[in-house]
Amino acid sequence: MDIETVKERAGPRQFSPKDDMPEEYRKAATRMIQFHANSEIMGAYLERPFIRQAPSLDRKLACSAKVQDEIGHGQLLYRAAESLGIKTRDEMLDELANGEGKFLNCFHYPMEDWWETPMIAFFVDGAAMRRQATLKRTSWEPYAHAMDKVCFEEGFHVKHGEDIMRELSMGSKKEQELMQGAFEEWWPRIIQFFGPTNDKSTHHDFSADVGLKTMSNDDLRNAFLNAYIPKAKKYGLEIPDEPRIERDEETGTYKVREDDLDWDEFFKIAKNSYEPGVGQINGRKNAQDAAEWVRTVLDDWESSGSNTPVAAD
Repeated sequence: MDIETVKERAGPRQFSPKDDMPEEYRKAATRMIQFHANSEIMGAYLERPFIRQAPSLDRKLACSAKVQDEIGHGQLLYRAAESLGIKTRDEMLDELANGEGKFLNCFHYPMEDWWETPMIAFFVDGAAMRRQATLKRTSWEPYAHAMDKVCFEEGFHVKHGEDIMRELSMGSKKEQELMQGAFEEWWPRIIQFFGPTNDKSTHHDFSADVGLKTMSNDDLRNAFLNAYIPKAKKYGLEIPDEPRIERDEETGTYKVREDDLDWDEFFKIAKNSYEPGVGQINGRKNAQDAAEWVRTVLDDWESSGSNTPVAAD
């Protein structure tokens, strides 16, 4: 199949591994899905410390379940990317550990305190839901199928984050101030979650033409603002002055002043050269290296031919 035929046929869940897809499509889809898979893994590593640091047993259990979900999402997505025949799952995991794999900007920043957790679990996961819901209609069928499960579970993650935010908003004045401070720090990063503006995006046009993406970065960002600014205000958060948010009085919709955002930092992050993000990547590499012996033992066991199931007594 040539690329023009792909563009003509592009539609929701249109293509699958049985189709002879052109390399240009397979590379673009692999890049997009690998980025998504890497982000799920790195998001889990960012939140993992709060399994211990959460203030109650119920919160620890919820954080543990959320981290487990995110790792599972990453594995689903690596398999969906692998089905394109460009890279294996192991190659993609090695690229992530070696600092070659790209992932979402928000997961390059450290998260150190409990009152920061709803910034990820509510706002970032809420932003992710805006994007991932559109990917149920992506043209690569294995990716869309993975999104069915991912979106179902991410809905619980957003509710988990909202519950933490609700509790903090009803807490002491000190807790409310700490959450506001975290919100002011994370807000510009959250807005940049959707990537560069349409005029600076290098991949959108092709991805849209072949049905991999169904909404532009700017449209997704504005849809998020319209949904989540009222929710932030509901829990007593004040929207920071920067970046400036403009409201259209006729339509009631919000739009961000993109020039107020630090795009130099964003593109430095995109190259994996932002210092806190380098630390996150090195942490992932150390974890992968620490478990190398397990993979070696399993590989040796499989190659030995001694993995025949043993009959029950």
